[in-house]
Formats: sequence, C-alpha cells, structure tokens
Amino acid sequence: MTSSGLRKSLDIVPAIEAAKGTIVLLAGFGLLGLLHRDLHELGSEIVEHLHLNPARKYPHIFIDLLSSLTDQRLWLMAGMALLYSTIRFAEAYGLWKQKTWAEWLALVGGCIYLPPRLMRSTSKPPSSMCPPWWSIW
Repeated sequence: MTSSGLRKSLDIVPAIEAAKGTIVLLAGFGLLGLLHRDLHELGSEIVEHLHLNPARKYPHIFIDLLSSLTDQRLWLMAGMALLYSTIRFAEAYGLWKQKTWAEWLALVGGCIYLPPRLMRSTSKPPSSMCPPWWSIW
C-alpha cells in the first residue's frame, strides 16, 4: 500500500473516535433532559408504548432502574459522558494531526477495558481476549 493509501486508511480511525465522542456527548445531553422529571412515569410510558407487560421481569427491572435515578446521578453520568467525549475528541484531533501523544492516548484508552476482563478470569486468560504481545504469558 502506498503512503497516501495508508494515510487515507488511517484517517478513518480519527473519524470513528470523533463519532464515538459525538454519540456519547449527545447521550449526555439526553440524560440532562431527564432532570426534574418523573422517571417512574417515563419508564411506565416507554414499557406501555412497546406493548410490554410491566409485571414481567425485565420491564419491571427497567422501570425500577429508571425510578432509582436521582438528579445527582444524572448529573454524574452526564459529567462522565462529557469527560469521555472530551478524551475521544482529543484523541481524534491528535490522530488526525499525527501526534505521537495521541497514539499513546489511544493505547491507554484501549487498555482500560482489559482489567475487568482479566479480573473475571482466575487462570491464564484465553488468547482471544488479549493483545498479541500477551500471548507470551
């Protein structure tokens, strides 16, 4: 592959990171739209709109989950969404401008998901869930 072809292929990665940041940022704004609302009633309306039986297990869990959300938790989740999207936008910008720090940010960001997977495993983790350099372990 030529260097211009490789560059075009690598331009997809920052676009994906920016898209992930945008989606999460919009979700955070959506959470702020739920402030000061009766979330139990909203959950019941959603379940009714989907023609689900609210007495069944999963619709009941969904309604209980929405009912347990407080304004403080919604603010916290919206703040976490803002933090996540800011990191994704910074990574997208750095990768687009071919900055070395962005490659490190991408590596660290990808490794964040590894500890929960490894903690669930009591023995040597399967190679399918580890990066290639861990298969030596």
